[in-house]
Amino acid sequence: MQSVMKKVALAGALAIGSSAVLAHSGHEHTSSFMSGVMHPLGGLDHLLAMVAVGLWAASLGGRALYAVPVAFVAMMLLGGGAAMAGLSVPFVEQGILLSVIVLGALVLGAKRLPVVACAAIAGGFAIFHGVAHGMEMPLSASGAQYALGFALATAALHGAGVGFGQWMARIGTPLVTRVGGSVIALAGMVLAIA
Repeated sequence: MQSVMKKVALAGALAIGSSAVLAHSGHEHTSSFMSGVMHPLGGLDHLLAMVAVGLWAASLGGRALYAVPVAFVAMMLLGGGAAMAGLSVPFVEQGILLSVIVLGALVLGAKRLPVVACAAIAGGFAIFHGVAHGMEMPLSASGAQYALGFALATAALHGAGVGFGQWMARIGTPLVTRVGGSVIALAGMVLAIA
């Protein structure tokens, strides 16, 4: 499964890297796919939560390495689809900020729960992220291409978190991952009061 995560991270990195051509002003709606890729990367709250999911999955190890990120992406797509269909979900911004704080705290505490519970926590928070992505989809965008873009960008961010967490464990400094969790949780608190 590690090879699958590496492939997803590589595909996401290539997609993100190719977006530099469209990073100039005036090209925002040129590509539905690239608009989707850029949405998770353009908000610090999304970026922090998605990296935290990867760090947490890495600290859990085993089946959680793929189950937690896959649950997040799947539920995020569900939330995005709901928003694109016009369904309203309350407290979206609060849910996103809470996800940053809680996921950061889970990384900090190296909290070990059953994999199903971890996937449920990640998936629950992912709905808010997906709804936000769906609500902010450009009117001219193709929903499927936009969703593919934000799903791949999210998977790449998860892959970056997993890779970093595993690397820290491999070189004998898992404490760095926990410190990263504290920074993420603190950043979430700052974003919440800002």
